Amino acid sequence: MTSPDFRPKPVHQLIREDRQSPVNRFWIPAYQRGYRWKPEQVQQLLEDILEFAYRKNPQNDDFYCLQPLVLKARDNGQYEVVDGQQRLTTLLLILRFFNQRLTERHRAPVFELSYETRPHLPDFLLEPSAEQARGNVDFFHLYQAMHSIEHWFDQHDNEVDDFKSTLLNRTKVIWYELAASENPVDAFTRLNIGKIPLTDDELIRALFLKRNADDASGETPQQLRIAHEWDQLEKALQNDALWYFLNEQPSTGRNRIGFLFQLVARLEGASAPARQRYSVFHHYSRRLAAPDASAQPLWQQVKNTCMLLEEWFEDRRLYHIIGFLVQQGVAVAELFALSQGLPKSQFEQRLRQRVFMQLTGSPLPQPATRDAITDALSPFLAGLDYSQRDRSAIRATLLLFNLASLLQNPQSNVRFQFDSFKKERWDIEHVRSVTAHRFNGAEEKQQWLQRCLPHLPDKTETRPLREALEAFIGDPKGADDEAFNALHQAVLEAFGENQEVDDSIANLTLLDQKTNRSYKNAIFAVKRERLLALDQGGVFVPLCTRNLFLKCYSPDVKHLLFWGEQDRKGYALALLHTLIAFFADPQEQHA
Repeated sequence: MTSPDFRPKPVHQLIREDRQSPVNRFWIPAYQRGYRWKPEQVQQLLEDILEFAYRKNPQNDDFYCLQPLVLKARDNGQYEVVDGQQRLTTLLLILRFFNQRLTERHRAPVFELSYETRPHLPDFLLEPSAEQARGNVDFFHLYQAMHSIEHWFDQHDNEVDDFKSTLLNRTKVIWYELAASENPVDAFTRLNIGKIPLTDDELIRALFLKRNADDASGETPQQLRIAHEWDQLEKALQNDALWYFLNEQPSTGRNRIGFLFQLVARLEGASAPARQRYSVFHHYSRRLAAPDASAQPLWQQVKNTCMLLEEWFEDRRLYHIIGFLVQQGVAVAELFALSQGLPKSQFEQRLRQRVFMQLTGSPLPQPATRDAITDALSPFLAGLDYSQRDRSAIRATLLLFNLASLLQNPQSNVRFQFDSFKKERWDIEHVRSVTAHRFNGAEEKQQWLQRCLPHLPDKTETRPLREALEAFIGDPKGADDEAFNALHQAVLEAFGENQEVDDSIANLTLLDQKTNRSYKNAIFAVKRERLLALDQGGVFVPLCTRNLFLKCYSPDVKHLLFWGEQDRKGYALALLHTLIAFFADPQEQHA
């Protein structure tokens, strides 16, 4: 064999391929550790298979998939087990249990398993004993697993036949046989040092690049082209700007191309049973197993899907609207379905309708006139309240405010950084602090006063307060809680922040996680200094957060370091007008 051989194989074929074939013989080499599964792991496997046996609405081609079994053929007819020996051994113990229930005449053959370092294992499996188990760590774990299996089936006696049928016929492993030239120790090292399993996309890659029997002499032009294009697609998805535009979370594997395969499979209506492993791989395996199947059309579909995603990414308007919906948990596959058969302008309008529904829970008024949208949005925004746990809606509203603001000027080419927004965890926070914070110790009190001191104007009326702050900062241990509380209240009064609690959206903005955590109870002036320093340093700050602290929304800027009633009203009005313009029909934009 010159290339890897792999395919889904039902458990009954682990015993032998057909009735005329001898039973398979598996060999565990010395570089592997012995059997170490605990009873709870054995029971979990049993529960998973039983759950699959009784799943609702089963499909004819559904099967329960186990992890890949990586093997290397040996000259003596055995298979060297490179990866998957724990699960393979457990399957042998389950098959052994079935035989125990039958008379010797009716017992079915099972595959053979031997350990290079445990020559007496076959004898122990035939006649296990507690005495042998106490003297050998591998036998100890095997003995525990046997008793765990027996105990589990005692509790599921009426379900044994259904379980057995499901295990033998509807449970499969991914049989992954290494090429003759591959070194099994190298493969074992990659798969087990650091716990690196085979992934869906690695298996799919092997499917697309698998040689035909008559092409074994070398790579075909199609293989070389797919391999090159595969690398190009993976490189494109490694761009965080593209990845976080399409995904709310970072990638979980080493490669990102698996996202494309999942998307195409979902677009084709693929569905997997509960806890189904490697479901995406099996979708493509089934597609390519057909007699007239060819890898090229399926690969072209994957490429076309990626091209459309990149087209959305490059279109500045679609980028911001789709990026919002993805951030709100809308699946990319749903957006694909929404785009089918529509010109771009109609697709964009459908997206805006979807955004309105996602934001408010109500359909976009039709016709989408400014007056109708105002009537719908005004009560929605007025009803948002941080204290009432409307936080997901508030965060979505503030994010959309930023995106809609960026889209207001058609001449601008500025794009919202979804990657920075998601990685740095920007979330809602009060502009003017309302938290009755309890300071932990003298150092925290000192830091709070130190941050406030530079923003107090050096005037006659504030000089006594400045001196009191300097004295406390110089000797915080010498002042008691009562002294600090008095200073704290005086500072809030000096900055106009001793007013009643305001949990409306007019007093909320997006702040990064570090600012939220370290400056949560800071006055407006301190938060402003922090955010402007980030902006000046080239660090991502959402446009509307920056505009707020620069007081771009305030009708009359008299005090840059204060956040007052007029500032809040101007901010709320700007938010409302921006969202109205975003949702209004094009002919209404300049009304």
